[in-house]
Amino acid sequence: MERKEALDELTNLIANFTCIIGKRLPDDVMVKLKALSEEETEPMAKMIYEAMVKNQEKAEELNRPSCQDTGLIQMFVRVGSKFPYIDDLSKVLKDAVSIATKKAPLRHNTVETFDEVNTGTNVGSKSPWLYWDIMPNSDKLELDIYMAGGGCSLPGQGKTLMPSEGYEGIVKFVLDIMTSYGLNACPPLLVGIGVGSTIDAAAYMSKRALMRQVGSHNSNKIIAKLEDELVTAIDSLKLGPQGLRGSKSVMGVNIENSARHPSVISVAVNVGCWSHRRGTIVFNKDLSYEVITHRGAKL
Repeated sequence: MERKEALDELTNLIANFTCIIGKRLPDDVMVKLKALSEEETEPMAKMIYEAMVKNQEKAEELNRPSCQDTGLIQMFVRVGSKFPYIDDLSKVLKDAVSIATKKAPLRHNTVETFDEVNTGTNVGSKSPWLYWDIMPNSDKLELDIYMAGGGCSLPGQGKTLMPSEGYEGIVKFVLDIMTSYGLNACPPLLVGIGVGSTIDAAAYMSKRALMRQVGSHNSNKIIAKLEDELVTAIDSLKLGPQGLRGSKSVMGVNIENSARHPSVISVAVNVGCWSHRRGTIVFNKDLSYEVITHRGAKL
């Protein structure tokens, strides 16, 4: 395959996958929403869960995005140092978003800051936002694509705590955000928490946590226990689906962490709404691929 032909194919495959993410929720999110619906006892909440299911069915039937806010596109790019198209990948990803904007279609959500000009393509200054990781001695491309909607981005906050606040300060910070902004982010939420030494590291990890599978746990048993405890605590707020009351408030709490300086603890929170539109795909060097999050999806 000629290089230009291969780059065009890769661009179109990623564009098509972006379209799918906007219209179909990942398998783990659908499983969790079904479980929450079955556990729910509030009649209004059960009706809302039923409406969510119908919404997904209509999105597929009408071939349209499942939420009108298709978000600002963010991508976590884990690319092998030996992936043959690594040098062209930044342009490929931007072109794919531009194509998906017309094809899906995606709402025009990229506005140039300060200029207040909508690009109309979802491509602009550092948009889509790309997080890069290089995988040594690999010829694969692993790609997470996330549609960060305005409502679920609203609660995003970070803070560097005084060391005297301890890990209890993390819990207080998270619950303060949930009680103040959780209602506006279209529950049930997936809550991503990052804990580390500096605020930039914590913010990155909190967003990275949202790429983890619903129901997964941190490998550290202490942190995994805190994840479960925070689920119980946030559920006790009884926000319910769409914030209209119910027995559950979250799909889960995912915590990612790094080592820290002994004098500081930085914590950041980002959340995904019930329509948590993210997808993961893995490409081989010959551009054969495996869709991880959307079983049976064809590009």
